[in-house]
Amino acid sequence: MTYNAVLCGCGAMAKGWLRALQTTPQMQQSVTIVGLVDLDRNTAQAIADEFNLHQVVIGTDLPTVLADTRPDILFDVVIPVARHSVVTTGLAHACHVLSEKPMATSMEEAEDLRRAARKAGRIHAVVQNRRFISGVRRMHRLVESGAIGSVTGIHCDFFLGPHFGGFREKMDNVLLLDMAIHTFDAVRFVSGKSPLSVYCLETNPSGSWYTHGAAANAIFRLSDEVVFTYRGSWCAEGERTSWESAWRIVGSKGMLTWDGEETFKAAVAGTEPGLLHGFTPIDVPPPEKDEETHGHVSVIADFLDAISSGREPETVSHDNIKSLAMVLGAIESAKSGQPIDIAA
Repeated sequence: MTYNAVLCGCGAMAKGWLRALQTTPQMQQSVTIVGLVDLDRNTAQAIADEFNLHQVVIGTDLPTVLADTRPDILFDVVIPVARHSVVTTGLAHACHVLSEKPMATSMEEAEDLRRAARKAGRIHAVVQNRRFISGVRRMHRLVESGAIGSVTGIHCDFFLGPHFGGFREKMDNVLLLDMAIHTFDAVRFVSGKSPLSVYCLETNPSGSWYTHGAAANAIFRLSDEVVFTYRGSWCAEGERTSWESAWRIVGSKGMLTWDGEETFKAAVAGTEPGLLHGFTPIDVPPPEKDEETHGHVSVIADFLDAISSGREPETVSHDNIKSLAMVLGAIESAKSGQPIDIAA
């Protein structure tokens, strides 16, 4: 099937979307960009020129461009505070919508988007591209196999010192809102568990070049009495972790660790007598499906397949709202100093 699409929000992140669409043969054939929208018309024109989109409608008003082009799909790449307006507008024009993360800036907005998608009979999904990488898929496959038994704990460390400049350095709750959601969403996917409550301490360490919330430590209670701990900082100079975090998954029979890059280690209990029984290494299998490991490309492909097949995409909004609830729950806990129940 072929689809016409409008892309709204033509900043730097939009380039990743357009590269994915133009460098993947299947998407080249199935998706045609017919419109570009940005508050700055020159920005939209510049990206049209860069990606040779010479026949598209360019505008600064989304409803007008949607009315002129009548697309099947809206790609939402705007800043979070504009997301609710953009998504509801797209759904009102009968578009399926694929949004950047986070899904919304509040649970009230997220619930409204979920209702709007259901009322429109259209798919609204969120780009959680980090769950569509080889390492996360490998962890999911091993956990699902039962090789390390039932999961009892997941522990993730994230320590980097990126100097972005721009809007991130002025954001409130920058680590939790802009980055930690990737790890939180991956934990949900790998474990198959739902978040129930969170206690979080958020700080802005001495020497931070961010305005607010560059570091956070959170303890989540997940379903089936699984504990997830997150330790993270975006102003940690020195030897860094991966962008995907360093993982340790504890099961009833063994453990799995991943450095977030190339190194996996998995083992179950050994047979040595005495206090510690040692361990027996086990293999971590490759991803079950290679086509699910290409990040942004795989997210878009899953979204397109869902439209054509009638199934739900993996990151459909009424599921992804649980990952947003983890982030917003952690922020609320940090503000109140109290544990927060999570309901999504």
